[in-house]
Amino acid sequence: MQNASEKLFLPISRSDMQQRGWNELDILFVSGDAYVDHPSFAAALLGRLLEHAGYRVGILAQPDWRSAESFKAMGKPRLCTMIAGGNIDSMVAHYTSTRKKRSEDYYSPDGKAGYRPDRPTIVYSNLARQAFPGVPVIIGGLEASLRRLAHYDYWQDLVKKSILLDSKADLLVFGMGELQVLEIARRLKEGIPVREIRDIPGTCYSVAEKERSEIGPFEVIELPSFEEVSLRDKASNKPDPKGQKAYAKAFNLQLLHENPFEKRCLIQSCNGRIVVQNPPVRPLTEAEFDSIYELPFQRLCHPIYDKDGGIPAIKEVQFSITSNRGCFGGCSFCAITNHQGRIIQTRSTASLVKEAKLLTKHRDFKGYINDLGGPTANFQCPACEKQLKTGPCAHRQCLFPEPCPNVRDSHRIYLEKLAAVAAVPGVKKVFIRSGIRFDYLMLCTDEKTRSLFLQKLVENHVSGQLKVAPEHICDEVLYCMGKSPVEVYDRFRETYFEENCRQGKKQFIIPYLIAAHPGSTLESAIELALYLKKNGFVPDQVQEFYPTPSTVSTTMYYTGLDPRPGENFREVYIPRGRDANLQRALLQFNKSENRPLVLEALKKAGRTDLAKVLLHK
Repeated sequence: MQNASEKLFLPISRSDMQQRGWNELDILFVSGDAYVDHPSFAAALLGRLLEHAGYRVGILAQPDWRSAESFKAMGKPRLCTMIAGGNIDSMVAHYTSTRKKRSEDYYSPDGKAGYRPDRPTIVYSNLARQAFPGVPVIIGGLEASLRRLAHYDYWQDLVKKSILLDSKADLLVFGMGELQVLEIARRLKEGIPVREIRDIPGTCYSVAEKERSEIGPFEVIELPSFEEVSLRDKASNKPDPKGQKAYAKAFNLQLLHENPFEKRCLIQSCNGRIVVQNPPVRPLTEAEFDSIYELPFQRLCHPIYDKDGGIPAIKEVQFSITSNRGCFGGCSFCAITNHQGRIIQTRSTASLVKEAKLLTKHRDFKGYINDLGGPTANFQCPACEKQLKTGPCAHRQCLFPEPCPNVRDSHRIYLEKLAAVAAVPGVKKVFIRSGIRFDYLMLCTDEKTRSLFLQKLVENHVSGQLKVAPEHICDEVLYCMGKSPVEVYDRFRETYFEENCRQGKKQFIIPYLIAAHPGSTLESAIELALYLKKNGFVPDQVQEFYPTPSTVSTTMYYTGLDPRPGENFREVYIPRGRDANLQRALLQFNKSENRPLVLEALKKAGRTDLAKVLLHK
C-alpha cells in the first residue's frame, strides 16, 4: 500500500499509477540517478514540468540494465520514452582522471556505486527499444548534450560518433531541455510522427545521406565529417595529424555557432548518415524561469531510499536556491557554456523570496540557505544588452583576454537578492557556495560597488571559507584556460583579507587548482608550487585535468591545437603520463608520499636547487 508521503512524488510504480487512476503513462522518464524530487535533478525538474502541462509522467530511476523487463514495470508509454544519464556524466561519476574505478556514487542509494552502467544513455535507449518497439526514444541531459556531435572520448582514447547514432534514439535534446520537451510532447500528442519533428531549436536528429536535401528549415553549416575528425594512422593506430586538425576545425565551427538567435544548423556526416544540430534553444524569460522553479517539488529523495540511508547528493542542494543559469565566463575546461549557454538567465527576487519561504516550512530546515546562485553566483544579468537581442559575440569572449567594455555589472542586483532572501522570517543566513568570479568583481565594478560587495560578502555570506577558482598562476596556462592573469587573483585575495581584518573576522579562501592542464609544463607547475609555498597554502585536494567531452581544453588535449576563434590553431603543449603525475605531485609538495615525485620533477626540470625550498618544513 502506498504511504501518504509517497503520493506527493511522481509515480515510480504501477501501484502509484493506480492511486491516480492511470491505466498508462504518456511519458516514461528514465534516469541514471536515483529519484530525488528537487529542481537540481533533471528527472524531477522535467518530470514536474511535463506533469504541470497535463502529461502523465512516470519516473524509472536506475533500472536494472541487464534486462528490458525492468522497463516494462509501468507499461508501455503512450507518447515516448525520455532518457537522461544523470546530473553527472556517468564516466566522470564512475572513474577518476587516472581512469581508476570509483567506489562511491553520490547520486545513488547510500552513495554506493554499481546502480547504473557506464554510458547509461546508450544502454537505456537500447533497452527502451527492446521493451517498447515503435515508441519514440528521446535522449537528453548532460551526457547526451555534450556528445551530440563527434567527440573525443578520454576513457577509450578515441573519437566517437554522435551519441544520437550510438543510442539509435529518434531525437536528442541538448541544453537544459524545458522548452524542447514541452514542444516534443505537444507534437507527439497531436499525432505528428517523430521522424517529422526536425525544426525544434535545441534538438538534434539524423537523416540518411540521400535525405540531405530535406534538411531544414535552417541555413546549413557543414562540419568536417566523423571520418575526417577520427582519422588515425594505419601503421601506428595513433591519431593522424590531419584528423586532429579536422577535429579542431569542427570544434572551432561549433564555438562560432552557439547563438540561439542565429538560424543556422550544424551538420556532420558519419557512416552514411548525417547528424543535424539545430540552433540552440532561446533563453528562458524571467517568468518562465520563475514558474519552473515554483513547481511542487518535495525537496526530498523518494521514501523508497530511506532504508538505504537516502541519496547523499541531496545534502548539498536541499536548501540551496537557484537564482541563475548560464555562464559568460568562458573557462576552457568547463562545459557549462556548451550545455547551458553563454546568456545568463535569472529569476525574479519575488520568486526567490517565495522559494525561501517554502524552505522555512520544510521539516528539515534549520535556518540556513546553503547557496543562492548558479554556475557563477555573481552573474545576475546577461553580459550586455546586445545578448538578449542578437546573442553572444562569436569571435570574442566577455571577460577574456580582458573584459569587453560593454559587460554590465550585476553585483548590486545580486546584493539585493541576497538581502531579500536573508530578510525572510526563519532564515538565519544565506551563504554563497556556488562560487563567484573574482575577476568579474575586480575588473567590471567600480570601487564603491566592489567595496560594498566585499563588505556584505564577508559580513553575511561566507561560512568560514570562500571557494574561488584561480586554477593556476602562470600566464600561458591561464591563457589556455581562458582565465585572467594571476595579478587579478592577488588583488582580490588581498582585498578579501583586508575586509576580514577590518571586520575582525578570520575567514579563509579555498582556491581550486588544476594540475597538468594543456599549456602547463613542469616549469609552470614548479612556479605554482613556489607560489603556494610563498603564500603558506597547500591544497588538500588537487584536480588533475580531466578531459571531458565538448570543452575547449579537451580539444586542446586531443589535438595539441587551440581551437578558439582568433587563435589560428596554434600549437599547445600537452602534459601526459608521467609528466602529468609529476605536475600534480608538485602542487602538494608537502605530502611525504609526494617527496620522491617532487625530487624527480625538480631533477627533470634542472631545478634541484629548489628542493630545500619546497621540501624543507
